[in-house]
Amino acid sequence: MSQNSIPDFFVYGEPARPLDIGFLHVETVLARGSIHLGEVAAHKHPQMGQITYWTSGSGTYRIEDQSWDFSAPAVSFVPSNVVHGFSIGPGTDAIVVSVADDALAALAGQSLLPLDRPVFTDGLPQHAAWQRLAAVLEMIAAEYAEAQAGNDKTLPALIAVALCHIARLAPATIAAPPSSDMSLAFGLRRLVDAHFRDNWPVDRYIEALATTPHLLDKASRAVLGTGVKRVVSERRLLEAKRLLLFTVRTVEDIAYEIGFDDPAYFSRFFRERMGEAPAAWRRRQLEAH
Repeated sequence: MSQNSIPDFFVYGEPARPLDIGFLHVETVLARGSIHLGEVAAHKHPQMGQITYWTSGSGTYRIEDQSWDFSAPAVSFVPSNVVHGFSIGPGTDAIVVSVADDALAALAGQSLLPLDRPVFTDGLPQHAAWQRLAAVLEMIAAEYAEAQAGNDKTLPALIAVALCHIARLAPATIAAPPSSDMSLAFGLRRLVDAHFRDNWPVDRYIEALATTPHLLDKASRAVLGTGVKRVVSERRLLEAKRLLLFTVRTVEDIAYEIGFDDPAYFSRFFRERMGEAPAAWRRRQLEAH
C-alpha cells in the first residue's frame, strides 16, 4: 500500500475519462493479465458500474472492507464509485461488462437487481441458474466482439437479463417496486455522496431536494433504514474506512479530508462506531488482508 488516494480508472490501469452516452465495454480479466498479474489493487470507476462473472479458477474478491474467497462460478455487480479489487490464481478468468451510469439508469426499470449497491455471490456450476447466467454473459461477450448491426439494441436487453439472473442468485438483493420514498431516499444518498465533507445541516438537504422534514425523514428511514443525520455519518465512516484501508494518509489528514475540524473528535467518532481507534482498526485490517 503506497498511494495517497484511491485511484479512479476508466478500465483497470487506464485513467478515468469522460464516457460517451451509453458507453459499454466487455473484456476478460485475462486480457489485462500483463497489467495486473493477478493482483488488482483497490480502485473505483467514477462513471460506470461493472458486472464481473468468474468463469474459471479461484481467488479473493474485495468490495470496500469486505472480502470473499471464491471458486468459479461467481459474480459481482459493483456500482460506480464503489471501491473493489481482487487477487486471483493462475488460469482464473472472468467476463467483465462495464456499463455507463446513464445506460444503467435506462435499464433500472428492467432489472430485478438494485443498481445503487454492490453484490457478490457464488455457487455450484451445475445449478441451472448459473448455467443461464453463463449463457447470457457469453452472448454479451459474443455480441460485443462481433459488433454486428443492431447490437446497440441487443446488448442492453441482454445486460438487463444478466442483472435479473444475478438478483435471482442473490435473492436478498431483489429490488422492491419504485416508490416516492425510494426516489427521495436515493436523491438524498446522491447529495450525501457529493456533500458529506461539507457539513451540510439537514435543512440544506431538505431544501436541495425540495421536500419537507417529515417526508425526507420518512423516506430515509423506510429505504435506507435510518435518519438523515445517520446517513451522513455512515457515509463519512465509509470514506474514513476506505482511506484508512487503501491509502497511507495519516489519521489526522483523513479526519480533515472527510470534514472534521478536530482529529481527536474524528477518532472518538470512529471508535464509537467501530469499537476501536482508527489506527488500531487500520492495523488489524491490513494484517487480515
